[in-house]
Amino acid sequence: MTIRFVALLIPLLWGWAPAWAGNAWSAVGYPLAGPPQAIGAYTAGCIGGAVALPLEGEGYQVMRPSRNRYYGHPVLVRLVERLGRQTAARGGRLLIGDLGQPRGGPMPNGHRSHQSGLDVDIWFLQQPRDRLLSRTEVERIEMPSMVRADEGVLNGSRWSPRYRDALKQAALAPEVERIFVNPIIKQALCASETDRSWLYKLRPWWGHDAHFHIRLACPPGSDQCKAQKPIPPDDGCDADLAHWVRDIVQAVLSPRPYQKPRPPSEDKLPAACGFVLNNPTARW
Repeated sequence: MTIRFVALLIPLLWGWAPAWAGNAWSAVGYPLAGPPQAIGAYTAGCIGGAVALPLEGEGYQVMRPSRNRYYGHPVLVRLVERLGRQTAARGGRLLIGDLGQPRGGPMPNGHRSHQSGLDVDIWFLQQPRDRLLSRTEVERIEMPSMVRADEGVLNGSRWSPRYRDALKQAALAPEVERIFVNPIIKQALCASETDRSWLYKLRPWWGHDAHFHIRLACPPGSDQCKAQKPIPPDDGCDADLAHWVRDIVQAVLSPRPYQKPRPPSEDKLPAACGFVLNNPTARW
């Protein structure tokens, strides 16, 4: 499907009934064939021409493959494979969390983003390069937190320089626009790094204490991809980061009643996503 074809479809799709109601995106088993197109926003979008990340590769292994969330733009898949090779060269193996669904779109649980094929979660926990987890382990092993949130510090018994190396390699990749990490982790890196020039891509956010979330910039050729505002060029090791950490600690010490988040809305998807979803395909 070419950009021109998608553009011509848009006027027709405004009248298309919302076939994605009920979140049919998670029922689609295979990508839409054609040139890769990241469409819409990271939190309201889809992807055509996605490719599957192989479940095992040099220096990495996909976790929770039963969720069928290991698809993304070819640029994202190539990045994961490259990070895997870099990790293997240091003797480790990355554990890869969710990328996206075969055609992107909103997921029924777990994420509000990861919709346009440009996001991937990578666990901090690693395995030795020569060890592959069993089918049972990849579905059941838990992600350990790397912070002691009630104290606002890293958990030194779990943190490893290998995790810092994985973060830095990802941040140095030119196609990576930002990386979401727990504020406590970023604050610790601000204190330990002598060269903090790569830390500006690390953006503090809630959670992200057991994994980091890589987000790519809109790739060339995806004219309907909606970019985010540019991030500040400074390292971010400032008073605002300290406020983030204080908020994390306060939230643990004085928790508020839990409110289950609403699933991502399907009403805000671009019109072209109707074609991406409804093009005939095998379903689960």
